[in-house]
Amino acid sequence: MAQRKKAVFNWSGGKDSALALLTILQEAEFEVVSLLTTIDEKTATSSIHDIPLNLLRQQADSIGIPLYPVTLSKEKSYTEGMTEAATHFKDQGVKHFIFGDIFLSDVRAYREKILHPLGITLVEPLWGKTSKQVMADFLQSGIKTKIILTQADQLDENFIGREIDGDFARSLPSGVDLCGEKGEYHTFSYDGGPFKNRIDFTITKVNLISHEFKLDDGSVKHHEYWQAVISG
Repeated sequence: MAQRKKAVFNWSGGKDSALALLTILQEAEFEVVSLLTTIDEKTATSSIHDIPLNLLRQQADSIGIPLYPVTLSKEKSYTEGMTEAATHFKDQGVKHFIFGDIFLSDVRAYREKILHPLGITLVEPLWGKTSKQVMADFLQSGIKTKIILTQADQLDENFIGREIDGDFARSLPSGVDLCGEKGEYHTFSYDGGPFKNRIDFTITKVNLISHEFKLDDGSVKHHEYWQAVISG
C-alpha cells in the first residue's frame, strides 16, 4: 500500500470545508496531520466566519484531527501568517495544503502565489464543480450546518440560523450563489460527515456589522453583514 502524503487542511468551520475534508478522508490519498484556521487577534474568532476558537477546537476534537490556529493582527497579515505556518509544517514533511474552494480563480491564484514559492502544492477537492453539484454532494453527505453570517445586501437577518437542507435553494433570491461562494453567506458545521459527535452551540444574538476590504487598486470597499454571535 502506497504511503499517504502528509497534508494540512485549511479549515473554515463551514459546509464546503467540511465536505472537502470528508472527500479527502474518504479518498485516503492524504494523511491530514492538522486543521489550520486563521484567527483574528482582537476577537479570538476565525477570519470571515467569526467562529469562536473554542468551537473550532470542538470541531477538531470531534473530527479527531488537531487544530493549528494562526493568529492574524495588524502586525501579522494573512500572507505572513500562512508563510510561517507553511514553513512550520514543511519542516514536518508536509508538502500539500488543502482548501475547500469551488471556482474563485483569483482566490486560488492568491493562495498559490503565497504557497508555491515555499514548495507547498494546493489541493482543491471541490474545484471545478458547479455550485449545484457541490450542494447535491453536501446534502448527500449528511453534514449538518447552519448559516451564521450573511452579506446584508444579499440575504437578510432571517437567514441567520437557517439549516442548509433540501428546501434551502428555493428560498434564495435570484443572483445569490447556491453555495455562497461569492461571500453571500457563511456557515457553521456541527454534525454528520467527518464529525464523530455533534457540537452543541447556541446563537445568542444577531448583530449588523461592517467590514472593509482593500482592493488591488488601493481603494477601500465596505460591506455590511448580519452576524450570529454563537457560543457552545
